[in-house]
Amino acid sequence: MAQDFSFLSTPNSTLLFIFTIFLLFIIRYKVRPKKPLNLPPGSYGWPFLGETMEYLRTAMGGRPQKFVKHRIEKYNSHVFKTSIVGEPMAMLCGIAGNKYLFTNSNKLVTTWWPSSVSKLLGPCISTISGDEAMQMRKMVSYFFSPDAFVKLYVKTMDLVTQQHIKTHWQGKEEVKVYPNLRLYTFELACRLFMSIEDQNEIEKLATLFDIFVRGVISVPINFPGTKFYKAKKATIAIKKELQMLLRQRRLALEQKTAVPSQDLLSHLLSSPDENGKFMSESVIVNNIVLLLFAGYDTTSAALTILMKYLAELPEIYEKVLKEQIEISSSKEEGEFLNWDDIQKMRYSWNVACEAIRLYPPVMGGFREAKADLKFEGYDIPKGWKFYWNAPLTHTDPSFFPDDQKFDPSRFEGAGPVPYSYVPFGGGPRMCLGKEFARLEILIFLHNIVKRFRWNLLIADEKIVYEMTPTPEKGLPVCLHPGKA
Repeated sequence: MAQDFSFLSTPNSTLLFIFTIFLLFIIRYKVRPKKPLNLPPGSYGWPFLGETMEYLRTAMGGRPQKFVKHRIEKYNSHVFKTSIVGEPMAMLCGIAGNKYLFTNSNKLVTTWWPSSVSKLLGPCISTISGDEAMQMRKMVSYFFSPDAFVKLYVKTMDLVTQQHIKTHWQGKEEVKVYPNLRLYTFELACRLFMSIEDQNEIEKLATLFDIFVRGVISVPINFPGTKFYKAKKATIAIKKELQMLLRQRRLALEQKTAVPSQDLLSHLLSSPDENGKFMSESVIVNNIVLLLFAGYDTTSAALTILMKYLAELPEIYEKVLKEQIEISSSKEEGEFLNWDDIQKMRYSWNVACEAIRLYPPVMGGFREAKADLKFEGYDIPKGWKFYWNAPLTHTDPSFFPDDQKFDPSRFEGAGPVPYSYVPFGGGPRMCLGKEFARLEILIFLHNIVKRFRWNLLIADEKIVYEMTPTPEKGLPVCLHPGKA
């Protein structure tokens, strides 16, 4: 039977009909105006710049936690909003914030970096997320497993460390610790990741990496003279060198003059993921650039700070020396360190951990909200960025009493409260190179304390944060041959 719509023949009748339907829809589905978001307290700062400049200023002043602490006090909240590197950002402070971000990685939040990082590095384990990132991480992580450490790393690290000390420290009265250690960690990474032994090639790459590091987190303006422009040119040159090396290695693997277990490069070229898919050449290069950058910059900073404290605290130095002498005395003349020796360096590692607590090599990290989230009653919209700050909890006296005192005993027994000590992050995105860094630090420490004592030539030298904690003058020291 045909429906009669003649009542809609006039414009007023049509409008009345539409309004009636809309009213019935509201009543039926209880449509209400969207409630305003309860955003965290805070300020976005200046247009475009946000509060980036103030954040960087406090970091360069050697107090990267000051920016966060000031706002916690100002807003009386451990959650606040800000704008850094052009992005609206929620800072979740304290162990509750650390736990939330670390345990929800790949679930509610995903990793994120400023656009300068992704533009320079390209697709790699730090700049992508989801299943692809998990597969890639598994492929890379095998090379950083304890099995690889036992078979590949310890002896080679010990050998390279002894050679480095002989070349750059032995016979010198004064050295600058920081540049020496940057060269050491970079050489070690080149040897272990790609089997590069040519010193000229290593120094050429190290020079390019210095330029890359200065611009990796910067305003991504590709204009001559800017940090980003210089970093991009350096990155192109680095990747070109690594691409040539990669193709030579692929040929060597085909001709059986190289083996899959030789180093990280051979491993990535020879090993498919769980689905049988091989990593592309460009992505292999991107990941090696990332790992060279991570191992080069952060470990050298940690070792530099460690040497600073050992110079300032002779009683700590003596205890470290005693532990290392005991390990040496159990070995034959010329015998290299092994995995079991590393496990005996408990006090030395506690000392290193305390140095890292006071000056973490990484200030913090970024995440991104995958959906609209709530944290402690506040709304965090999808797409907002998060930031966690390592120095904040590291210097919180409720977790570390007398927080500025150097006290290695904090790491005995069960150690610090979970999520209070986070120099390597946490959760499924914890730093892959944590154990690799531990080996580097302990093997260098073993070799340097047996050969030298040292004193600082600049008392109270200022430590500033660029990417990592950096002594303004490079930490010059006077070396004294040891009696060990």
